[in-house]
Amino acid sequence: MKVNGPSGAAPAGAPRGAGAPAASGFSLDGLAGASEAAPAARTGGVASLSSLDALIALQEVGGPLERRRKAVRRAGKILDVLDEVKLGLLDGGIPPAALDRLILAVKMERGEADEPRLRDLLDEVETRAAVELAKLEVARATI
Repeated sequence: MKVNGPSGAAPAGAPRGAGAPAASGFSLDGLAGASEAAPAARTGGVASLSSLDALIALQEVGGPLERRRKAVRRAGKILDVLDEVKLGLLDGGIPPAALDRLILAVKMERGEADEPRLRDLLDEVETRAAVELAKLEVARATI
């Protein structure tokens, strides 16, 4: 039985029959064409990956309407916590956990606030909540 060479598929990008070994021995002529085509294949993969990253980044940015929805949602959270603090005051005591949530919500909103007046207002709310929290801690320590 005589074996002439591999009968498998030729490397991608190589012309048919270019990978056939020479009769005198082993030859890598077919791989030279594959190594030249490899950088082009890698470049195509990188280009498709970067375009996918760009599409994902565009989806995350959102338009002005999406930013407004998020701002309204964050403001609603702050107002909910303020209502909880108000109810606590009416009942005779502010829950410390509510003040902690209020401080956290204000800090998160301040990072997104573009207007100076809004930042000033958030600073005042955070300061007042921190003062009330400190008062509660002092009162708790003396008891």
